[in-house]
Amino acid sequence: MTQYDVYGLGNALVDMEYDVDDGFLRRQRIDRGHMTLVDEPRLDSLLRELDELTPKRSSGGSAANSLIAAQAFGAKTFYSCKVADDETGHFFVADLRAIGVATNRHLRRTAGKSGRCLVLITPDAERSMSTFLGISDQLGHEEIDEAALRDSHYLYVEGFLSSSPTATEAAVQCRALARDHGVKSVMSLSDASMVRLFRERLLAMMGNGVDHLFCNEEEALDWAKTDRLDVAVNELKDIARSVNVTLGARGSLVVDGRERHAVAGFPVQPIDTNGAGDIYAGACLAGWATGMPAQVAARFGNFAAAKLITQYGARLASASEYREVLDAFRRLPH
Repeated sequence: MTQYDVYGLGNALVDMEYDVDDGFLRRQRIDRGHMTLVDEPRLDSLLRELDELTPKRSSGGSAANSLIAAQAFGAKTFYSCKVADDETGHFFVADLRAIGVATNRHLRRTAGKSGRCLVLITPDAERSMSTFLGISDQLGHEEIDEAALRDSHYLYVEGFLSSSPTATEAAVQCRALARDHGVKSVMSLSDASMVRLFRERLLAMMGNGVDHLFCNEEEALDWAKTDRLDVAVNELKDIARSVNVTLGARGSLVVDGRERHAVAGFPVQPIDTNGAGDIYAGACLAGWATGMPAQVAARFGNFAAAKLITQYGARLASASEYREVLDAFRRLPH
């Protein structure tokens, strides 16, 4: 048996959520519904504009959110990341470890600023993100724990790493190690902006292909440069043995070889869609690790995402809430 079900590699970001109106997005020229990378002056400028609002803060980053969910749903996880020796970095690591996710044993905290993500939620529950990577932009091979990776069943890598040359190389190294040691590789495209801006690096991260790929409908269509999901899926099948495509309120699509299964969603009134894709991936990873068939794991992902978006935040509030979601799913007729 392996020590860990999932080894993750991703950015270490502290999410700061604010409720804003569409006028704020227009005034600040923020790309609605997408993630935009910002530098420190831009971050500081936005924080000044948001100074009168109190944010909800939690450790985050796409892969971190997924591993937190997987851990809370019953998987054993390890996360490699990079933080600075500042209050934000200390908060991130403490928050991650509090839920049981193991991190780099010799996590180096160097001078600099840890990453932060301003998540702006409009009244229609859409989220627009301005991300300052900080020292996470320097994530590299030093942060890889080869022993933990070798002793894992799955490697999970977020597509957001494609924005950094060193992080891209770290992802490439992890995938090579995973291949050499029989660890299944799993990747997410993360955001349509990554597909549009960093396609070549995403391809480098995938190498000769990955075992599993997560993406949403927009990312899939952008990847294939088409407006037809069936065409996009056919192209995605060339880079992954199986694919999960999230479809918002319509649920998700599971593609494995020649088989395609539409998995219905759970109708809810959304309040905040931030983190829906992350918890979906985390639920699927936990489901696979605990023996759920692909379609059942996808249904669990749909269920978990539906629960998450009825409240604020990219994560559920506590480990007990994750357990309640898992228990509620198990009580559903299957």
